[in-house]
Amino acid sequence: MLLLVLLVTACSNGNNNASSSKGDASSSQAPASSAAPSGEGTPKDGGSLIIGVAADPVILNPNYAGDRVSLTIDQALFAPLFQVNNGKKTFYLAESLTPSADNLTYTLKLRDGLTWHDGEKLTADDVVFTIEKILDEKQNSFLRESFVVGGKPVEAVKVDDLTVEFKLPQASPAFEAALVQVSPIPKHIFQNETDIEKSGKNAAPVGSGPFKFKEYKTGEYLTLERFDNYFGGKPHLDSVTYRIAKDTNAANLALQNGEINVKYLDPQDISTIEATGNFDILPYSEGRLSYLMFNENSDTGVLGKKEVRQALSYALSRDEIIQTAYTSGDYADPAKSFLTPDALFFTNDVPTFDNDTAKAKEMLDAAGVKNLKLRFIVQSGNKVQEAVSLYVQQKLKAVGIEVELQSMDSSAFVQKFNDLKAADYELVLTGYIMGYDPDPYRILFASGGSSNYSHYNNPAVDQLFEQGAGEVDPAKRGEIYKKAQVQIAEDAPIYPIAYTKTIVAVSKQFGGIDEAVLKPVVIFEDLSKIYQK
Repeated sequence: MLLLVLLVTACSNGNNNASSSKGDASSSQAPASSAAPSGEGTPKDGGSLIIGVAADPVILNPNYAGDRVSLTIDQALFAPLFQVNNGKKTFYLAESLTPSADNLTYTLKLRDGLTWHDGEKLTADDVVFTIEKILDEKQNSFLRESFVVGGKPVEAVKVDDLTVEFKLPQASPAFEAALVQVSPIPKHIFQNETDIEKSGKNAAPVGSGPFKFKEYKTGEYLTLERFDNYFGGKPHLDSVTYRIAKDTNAANLALQNGEINVKYLDPQDISTIEATGNFDILPYSEGRLSYLMFNENSDTGVLGKKEVRQALSYALSRDEIIQTAYTSGDYADPAKSFLTPDALFFTNDVPTFDNDTAKAKEMLDAAGVKNLKLRFIVQSGNKVQEAVSLYVQQKLKAVGIEVELQSMDSSAFVQKFNDLKAADYELVLTGYIMGYDPDPYRILFASGGSSNYSHYNNPAVDQLFEQGAGEVDPAKRGEIYKKAQVQIAEDAPIYPIAYTKTIVAVSKQFGGIDEAVLKPVVIFEDLSKIYQK
């Protein structure tokens, strides 16, 4: 989410962090070569890779994808303009991005000879079209807020077929962090569609990535086939299949039997999969916060009170949750801030409400809360969510609160969570990965933010986000976001638990993992580099 995304991982210093806390991502490099790493031999062309995913994709269009599965598939279907790893740019469709001296104009140069999967040329017209549709309020893209600076939209102007100028209404240090989220969509496919999000053309997407759409069977699998004209070179694999496996235990069994080659693992399952000797177990940092969210839109109305949210937080212990859900501190570090450790200006030195049952009871009594019943929605088969929900149920019972656990399959869970109007639950365990710049976090915590699922509202925080977006002095900008972290922690719209680490199992039959780059949310940045050994 963006996902905004509702997912799993943390603050290790792995080599493949998607973002950097060291400052601007200024240096650049070309995409990784397809040469095999030492000791892995010559890459073998052909074959298929099967990736296990927990749900059907919500939408195959990068302007709207916010769930992990959609984002993962879209990464293979739609090439980005560029990506950022460890503070360095890797250019994909673009070959350069140059700011003007006053930082009000950014000039993007595309590679020559780019094509879409259907053979049509990919040009500056497609980039301009994509930005215009993101900014069109009628198109409802969650990316829109990232391209509005100081209340005014960024303007994308075609200079020639390979050049686009982005004109900013004011200098914005967060602009590149916004642009890194963009993967162009084809103008010739969508230009006559009045509602792109609901367009039937998303069902058979035409992209520019290393693999093109082949077949999708709801609830079972989605298959992509090699795109020979991929700008980065013909991919090694013939195809990639995303096997939809909603039951975690069944998916783990399929992994052990070789029916799945790549899959996320819960910490509890690592020893079982590792014991087979057939998989590389790869923990890596995604810059992800795992947290308990309080839905202030609930029809009970009680979570709109800050004191109640603080009391619920006091009833819990993040250290106990980490041990319960992640088995050890090796896969999770205690979290207090809404920013993640990879983000600029991050600090964990903020107010916290934690592990004080007596204080929780005292605050609930003072707020006049008695016989409270809360509903906790849980994704069935998600072992972390299930473990945490049982823990929360037990701990809140100790302070006189009844918690009803509502288990649902992955698709229903995502649909419920993404419904900003949902008022029939109070608690949910979720997470997000937002990248290295703090500005994108405003969609989660600014009043009316497109991904403000908690319905948190504080005008002072809104103002801080506005100030931070336009402040070019790093020291002053740092102070602004320090205040925002303190204020949001004080208001307790969420209970931060951990900066978690994602764990992926990859069959030892496959190489090219380092070149493909382990990436937050989507597993691999560039699937064209993966090959069978």
